[in-house]
Amino acid sequence: MARRLRREEVMTIEVLHERGLSNRAIARQLGVDEKAVRYRLARLGSGAPDGRGGKPHAAEPWAEAIAHWMETQRGGLNLQLLYEWLVAEHGYGGSYKAVQRFVRARYPKPKLRARRRVETPPGAQAQADWAVFPQMAVGRDGVRDLYAFHLVLSHSRREAIVWSERMDELAWLHVHNEALRRLGGVPAVIRVDNCKTAIATGAGPWGTVNERYAAYARALRFHVDATRPRAPEEKGKVERRILAHQRGFDPRRRAWDTVEELQARTDTVVDHTARQRICPATGATVWESWEAELRWLQRLPEPLPEPFDLVAQRRVAIDATVRFEGRTYSVPFAYASQEVELRGCAQTVQAWAGGRCIAEYPRRSRERILLDPRHYEGPSTERVEAPVPLGRMGRRMQEIWDLAPERRPIDLYAALAEAAR
Repeated sequence: MARRLRREEVMTIEVLHERGLSNRAIARQLGVDEKAVRYRLARLGSGAPDGRGGKPHAAEPWAEAIAHWMETQRGGLNLQLLYEWLVAEHGYGGSYKAVQRFVRARYPKPKLRARRRVETPPGAQAQADWAVFPQMAVGRDGVRDLYAFHLVLSHSRREAIVWSERMDELAWLHVHNEALRRLGGVPAVIRVDNCKTAIATGAGPWGTVNERYAAYARALRFHVDATRPRAPEEKGKVERRILAHQRGFDPRRRAWDTVEELQARTDTVVDHTARQRICPATGATVWESWEAELRWLQRLPEPLPEPFDLVAQRRVAIDATVRFEGRTYSVPFAYASQEVELRGCAQTVQAWAGGRCIAEYPRRSRERILLDPRHYEGPSTERVEAPVPLGRMGRRMQEIWDLAPERRPIDLYAALAEAAR
C-alpha cells in the first residue's frame, strides 16, 4: 500500500514541477511512485481537495468520551493511557494512531514549557548513574558485561568512576563508598535515577526510597533526590560525563588482565582530564574547582559503612580459622574457641569481634584456604597461649616463599634440605 505524501513533499512536487522537471524525475528525487506525483499534480491543477482529507476520523464516535477524559486530566498528556482507557471502558476497537490523529486535529498543542537552569552551590549536590559496557575482555574468563558507576559533583564537575561486575543492592552501596572516597567527601544531596536499588516503589519525588539505601543515606547524612520519570535532563551533568566516557576513554578497545587494572587506569584518566577540563561555573579547571569545593563536603565517616548481604556467627577453631562460603579463613589466634561474626560484603569477607573488624579477605577468591601469617604472631593472652614459633624448617620455607623463583639461591635449597634432616 502506497504511503500518504507528507505536506512538505506535496509542496516540493509543486516547486519542482514549476521548474520544468518531469514526473519521473520528481518521483525519483523524492523516492515515491510516479503515479503519486501525477495524482498530486492533477489535484493541484484542478484545485480539488484531497478526497481522503474529508473522511471522518475513526475515533469520532468516541469524541464525547475523549472530551471528558481531556477535561479531567491533570499534568502531562499521555495518549497511550487515553487509548487504553477507551479500549477498556468504552469498547474502542480502532488503532492507537487513530486516537492520536483525532486528538491532534481537535485539541491544540500544549504550551511549550521553558526549563529553569540553575547552578548548584559547592557541596550541595552530586548526580549518580550507571553506564553499561557489554562484552568487555577481562581476565581469563573471556568477555563479560561490566558496569561503570558515575558520581559527578554538580558544582565543580569533578567525577568518580567505579567499575562493578554487578548492579544489585550490594554493588550499588559498594560503588557509592568507592566513589565518595575518590571525591573526598559527601555532598548534601545525591540525585539518582529511578532504579530499584535506589527507589523501591513509585518514581521521582513521590517514590519510596529503597530501605537499605535510605539507611545508608542516613548513616552518611545525605538526602536522596530521584529524578522525574522520562526526564534525563534533570541529571544532565552525569549523563554528559557518561557520554564523554563512552566516546573518549572506551575500555572495550583493549583487553584487561583484571578489573583492578581497569579501575587503576580509569582513575588515572579521570584525574588527568579533571586537570584539563574547564569548569563552566568557576572558569578554573575542574581539578582546581574541586579542591575549592572540598571544604563544603561533609567528612567521610571512618570506617565507611560496608554493606553486606550475608552474615553468620562462627566459632573459631583451635588453629585460628573459620569456615565461610566454602572457604577457610584465618583470624588472630587470640580469638580461638570464641564466636566471631562473618560478613559477606561486595568485594570482601570481614570477620568482626568486639565491635571491630579483626580480619579481611577478598570475597569469592579462587583459593579455598586463605591464611595471614600475622594472625599467628604476638604475645599470649590470659586465655590463649601463642602458637609455637616456626622452627628452622618453617623459617627456611618462609624465606623461600618470600623470594621470586628466579632469585632463589641454590644454597638456600641445600639449607632447607639440611633443616629437614
